[in-house]
Amino acid sequence: MAGRDRVVHLLRQLERALIGTPPAGDQCVFPAGAGAATCTVRKTDYAFEMASSNIRYGEGVSREIGMDLQNLGARNVCLMTDKNLSLLPPVKAVLESLAKNGVKYKVYDSVRVEPTDASFKEAIAFAKNDSFDVFVAVGGGSVIDTCKAANLYACHPGADFLDFVNAPIGKGKPITGALKPLIAVPTTAGTGSETTGVAIFDFEPLKAKTGIASRAIRPTLGIVDPIHTLSMPERVAANSGFDVLCHALESYTALPYNQRSPCPPNPINRPAYQGSNPISDVWSRHALNVVAKYMKRAVRDPEDLEARSSMHLASVFAGIGFGNAGVHLCHGMSYPIAGNVKTHSAMGYSVEHPLVPHGLSVVLTSPAVFNFTAPMCPERHLEAAETLGTCADVRQVKREDAGAVLADTLRNFLFELRVEDGLEAVGYTKDDIPALVKGTIPQERVTKLSPREHTEEDLSRLFEASMKLY
Repeated sequence: MAGRDRVVHLLRQLERALIGTPPAGDQCVFPAGAGAATCTVRKTDYAFEMASSNIRYGEGVSREIGMDLQNLGARNVCLMTDKNLSLLPPVKAVLESLAKNGVKYKVYDSVRVEPTDASFKEAIAFAKNDSFDVFVAVGGGSVIDTCKAANLYACHPGADFLDFVNAPIGKGKPITGALKPLIAVPTTAGTGSETTGVAIFDFEPLKAKTGIASRAIRPTLGIVDPIHTLSMPERVAANSGFDVLCHALESYTALPYNQRSPCPPNPINRPAYQGSNPISDVWSRHALNVVAKYMKRAVRDPEDLEARSSMHLASVFAGIGFGNAGVHLCHGMSYPIAGNVKTHSAMGYSVEHPLVPHGLSVVLTSPAVFNFTAPMCPERHLEAAETLGTCADVRQVKREDAGAVLADTLRNFLFELRVEDGLEAVGYTKDDIPALVKGTIPQERVTKLSPREHTEEDLSRLFEASMKLY
């Protein structure tokens, strides 16, 4: 073998060895070019990928679910919902379709609104106790997320509960085994859970939210029937809509995918939340436009089918956007806000436990957060302010004022929709800030996608600035 050929051969052997055993920091190793005698090491990612559930949309489309289950050859279906929804038209419509098409099923209606590790485990035990071959979730994000977890662990009966839970709370192991089909029928216009591979819950030992994030758990099909949104009370519609708003804003302003580190040594290690990217941007921007046009109408008039249908679609659009780009500080900080709730009673929710609804816990910090992140991508923050309607011509605004402009825009938007006046209004004081910061730190999966790096002191200041909104 000639000298140069031998060098190339040895380098290629080295390259294969490095790819098989990733270098420190999970850095990517690339050949420098065809036949090249060197290789390069990259610390940030260089690619993104898009994943989403199949989506079917239309008024009354829930009646098709029985045929879908027949088409899947379903013999024993697990249908999950919560006790309140089990009495309402969306569940009735789905059960009628199953009965009409001769589909055998069992109902689990003990899903907890804002689920916990304990409530997840109860649903998992129900799923493991039978040989279900298809799962159906009828409800909001709590129901769909619970059903994802039940499907996952029923198909991995030997797994420990923390095996698939996001690090650092869990082990964050990749999901390699096949799951059963899951059909999601969302009844709220907010979470976008019907499109994503994410399942969120309160981890009660730490009083913090965490979750499972993997493309493997996303639903096979999302059946989006806008008629179901007519059953949402006003405050549920508002808080669900705030989740859509923040999904769109956070994913659009997230750290770009090619600045996220580490670069995965294997595609299976590429996270679902990858950072802002050109395709997610399209979905997030469109969702924001729909929110600006229809959300106030959808909240104020429960019979406005056009507005509620549009918000239902906006939830899907934003779900595809953030399901691939991710969210950042508003969501990361929301988890301890919801997890440390003391006595707050949420209007419009039929639950017996204290509750700060997810969408509310997210949006309360949004003015402070976007004022903080704006210096990193001021044009995007100004575009959002212009879309939401109070900044008529962003060309006249200085880039350094982008954060203040978007923060004021959000405060006006929240005030018009009668949002509580900051964290103090849901039971928190400045004395709670250390606990809120402590609960945010484990949310690195999302907080690291903030376009602006932050310290614990920064988080403390953001919580303090969110104590009062107006």
